[in-house]
Amino acid sequence: MSRTDFGAKPIMLPQPVLIIATYDENGNPNAMNAAWGITTDYHEITISLSEHKTTDNLAVRKAFTVSMATEDQMIACDYVGIASGRNVPDKFAKAGFHATKSKFVDAPLIDELPMALECTVKSFEDGILIGTIVNVSADDSVITDGKIDPKKLKPITFDPCNNTYVALGDVVGKAFSDGNKLK
Repeated sequence: MSRTDFGAKPIMLPQPVLIIATYDENGNPNAMNAAWGITTDYHEITISLSEHKTTDNLAVRKAFTVSMATEDQMIACDYVGIASGRNVPDKFAKAGFHATKSKFVDAPLIDELPMALECTVKSFEDGILIGTIVNVSADDSVITDGKIDPKKLKPITFDPCNNTYVALGDVVGKAFSDGNKLK
């Protein structure tokens, strides 16, 4: 087997495309794109963030939502990652997003993104945001048999090797089951 070395780089495939939404001190919604995040416990999400308008908002509101970017909203989701809320006064609206206040935390749900984790800030130190997941909500349009259906949600992943967004593929196996064939 032959391998190519790439050195120490933040390459992990797939990487979720997370859209973090907050309210500012005046109640205006803001959103940003982040790829370096993952659930780190049953009720916890950890995201690496540098200083942004979003981090300013986190300090004030102590809450945020994390929506999964989708194929249908890829352009708007990319936009909120390249435009700064500090420089674009209504970046949220320019992206074509509409906000509905979460029933569980002091943060907006993005109407155009059908699935979100609703979180409170557990800590934010040294660029690492740890959030407590208070609720997960999904629009009925992406529910099949009472569960979130990835085929209907159509989440995208970030490919850091090629700076592209990639759609998810087909189911290839059953977790916590197919491995039993080797027992």
